[in-house]
Amino acid sequence: MARPTGRDPSVSVHEDQPITEPVVAGFSAFGLAGLTAVDYLVDQFEMESVGHVSTGGLPSITPFTEGRPRHPTRLHADADVPLTALVSEQFVPAWAAESFGESLLSWIDTSAVDELCMVSGVPVPHGPEDHRTFWIATEDFRERRLADTDLSPMGNGFLDGVNATLLERGIDTDLAVGVLVTPVHPQAPDAEAALRLLEGLVDVYDLDVDTGPLETFAGEVSNYYGELAARLEDAAESDLPDDRMYM
Repeated sequence: MARPTGRDPSVSVHEDQPITEPVVAGFSAFGLAGLTAVDYLVDQFEMESVGHVSTGGLPSITPFTEGRPRHPTRLHADADVPLTALVSEQFVPAWAAESFGESLLSWIDTSAVDELCMVSGVPVPHGPEDHRTFWIATEDFRERRLADTDLSPMGNGFLDGVNATLLERGIDTDLAVGVLVTPVHPQAPDAEAALRLLEGLVDVYDLDVDTGPLETFAGEVSNYYGELAARLEDAAESDLPDDRMYM
């Protein structure tokens, strides 16, 4: 997708401490299901901020809580949790997705990170029988994380945006990459979709986390996430990825 004239995105990753654990990422996308799931992990494990991603040339957003601002894209970790959480409240337009993803990959190339897992909702027509979590993953990720799970592979289709950029790198390199996806509904946050993704992460990474309060958590942040979703709806059509078919 062509980049709008005069908009040249720049992205840099800043670490407060070395990142060595697998990175699990939730981005501001359809239904905000992935973002909600990863943000919930951060909240439940009380994970500390260990870095952030700075962006220039993208639609600006500075979230805050009780008057305290925070970076919109952050890295969180905890010594007792076997992963690093990447929470991205920053909306990345389709024309900037490749640059954003490549910048994350440049950081990964110079770090000790050798595994990346994204979680995301997909806006596809579906019935109740499709209310489950599917995976799209490189061979090394499948062997390392999925062999002992009950998750199903997504039949066919294709990804775009940041997830596609990151997943493609894993095909021909030693970076193990997986994407957990589930159908989402138009409302945001789609707490049921987020719960399915969260349960998928619990299965993949053998996490000891109480998933019960997620509905309450989603309700508590629904106004904030609703405003974030409105930003997505107000984005120019050229800024949004095309609808994709998954089967």
